[in-house]
Amino acid sequence: MPGPGMRGPGMPGMPGAPGWGTPGWGTPGAGGPGAGGPGAAGPGAPQEPSLTVLGLRARQWMVAAIVVGCVYLVTGTIAIGGVWAELHRDPTNAEVEWAAKAEVAQRWRAWPAERIFPSKITYSPGNGRGEYASRTGIVPDTNCATGVDQELAEPLLQQGCKAVLRATYTDRLQGIVVTVGVVAFADPWAADRAYKAIPGSQGPGGGGVSPALRAAPFPGTASARFTDAARQDRTSDRGGPYVVLTTSGESDGRPASAVRKERPGDPFSIAPQLGSTIARTLSAKALPDCHARGWKC
Repeated sequence: MPGPGMRGPGMPGMPGAPGWGTPGWGTPGAGGPGAGGPGAAGPGAPQEPSLTVLGLRARQWMVAAIVVGCVYLVTGTIAIGGVWAELHRDPTNAEVEWAAKAEVAQRWRAWPAERIFPSKITYSPGNGRGEYASRTGIVPDTNCATGVDQELAEPLLQQGCKAVLRATYTDRLQGIVVTVGVVAFADPWAADRAYKAIPGSQGPGGGGVSPALRAAPFPGTASARFTDAARQDRTSDRGGPYVVLTTSGESDGRPASAVRKERPGDPFSIAPQLGSTIARTLSAKALPDCHARGWKC
């Protein structure tokens, strides 16, 4: 038997005896429930908090990123669809009207000179018959200041004159010479203001017409002697963004101051007819073809 002071296995107070150790905890190093090294957490221990940014965990941030990406994708798709629809839709009536006006305003430099000033233009001498006026030449200079008299250039320039295009015609008998001038402006309103500011039409008065469109003689033609001093008549007309001026005289070049007696009838009736024909042609609106080159709808 164990002696005094000795404790055997299974005896109270000995290792392995009932009641040894702390309730709920296993023997150090044991692999049973509750076993673990230093720092091992038991069932009742608090869990370490997860990392958060602005109050959101990683998984929540991932979900938010996916949602934002989907929103951007949907928005981008809608925007692209809207742009495609805008580019492929039919033009509105207002856009078609604007395109027609813009095309008319560009004709003075978009059209060939021979289209603005045809080689022949029909006119009526007053006897009910139609005759043709023939073009003798086209002036290459389009400067606003040199195409008209100085007194006439000022109101034209004040309204934004872009160019003065000139060509000269003779009647069928080559006795009357007419220089036609197309004054180009940015829009019809500027042309209208200029038209109201310039002197009106004036027939033969025994002293010439001034200020007026400058005469444009062409050597070797029936208009060779038609100079500024020979101007006896002037007219003005308007069509869209254009003011059309004419000045006329006799092909023999006689100075207007030398004319003492008026010729019977209206010898210069050809002039306003030529001006009106050119004004109508230049200002007539075409039906826009928004899909064709050269049109902007």
